[in-house]
Amino acid sequence: MAAAKNHDYHIIDPSPWPIIAAFSAFAAALGGIFWMRDASWAPWVFGLGIAGILYTMYAWWTDVVQEAETGHHTPVVQLHHRYGVILFIASEVMFFVAWFWAYFNFSLFPEGYEAISTATGGVWPPKDIEILDPFLYPLLNTLILLLSGTTLTWAHHALIHGDRQGLKNGLICTIVLGVIFSGVQVYEYMHAAFAFSGHVYGATFYMATGFHGFHVFVGTIFLIVCLFRANAGHFKPNHHFGFEAAAWYWHFVDVVWLFLFLAIYVWGSNFGAAVIGH
Repeated sequence: MAAAKNHDYHIIDPSPWPIIAAFSAFAAALGGIFWMRDASWAPWVFGLGIAGILYTMYAWWTDVVQEAETGHHTPVVQLHHRYGVILFIASEVMFFVAWFWAYFNFSLFPEGYEAISTATGGVWPPKDIEILDPFLYPLLNTLILLLSGTTLTWAHHALIHGDRQGLKNGLICTIVLGVIFSGVQVYEYMHAAFAFSGHVYGATFYMATGFHGFHVFVGTIFLIVCLFRANAGHFKPNHHFGFEAAAWYWHFVDVVWLFLFLAIYVWGSNFGAAVIGH
């Protein structure tokens, strides 16, 4: 037959989502830029752009799930999906490399060239900065994330062994721990003795930890979607790449936090600044 499929690849049907995503992203960027310039119409354009992006994400990923459930995701296609997720996580690693680079650039060489010396005052942390106690909320959040990695591994093993209830329970525990982590971080930010603006310490601290917090938020949503899919019976012991992708992303978030905790909280607390415990 002329239309017979004699290969393992998935030829995707024509889709409107790439062009809609492009226009939505352009609208969000345009609105955001002009919003910062106080244009009255900009928030509406920004909001429409974000709404378009969110709807595109939902619709496009729904199509991907349907493709998986109808058998289009052959072993070859799944392998290429894995390559894609690995490359995506590698690109995320480079984001965090930038934040770590900024932090270490200022903390290791506070008396460096004139721009750094002016920003730090020649010491790190800058004078009058009361840093957070690393063994209070940061340590608590570290334990929470490590535990969440354990519960997610429990869910994964339950899935592989056909224990659907164990899969759901493990996902629920991981989601709850992710929400608790975000709540503790928000509480920590509310009680920090330094702000984001006004000095380089706050900028580097909040960019690194806040960017990670955003990843925890995204990962939690990812796991919630997996929970809905698990309830719908989508995942099978030998075919569950959507769950694997979420698990890889969550473990990546865990590992990044360990580096943040050790570098910014623990190592960064040994510079002689006053440590606050509330």
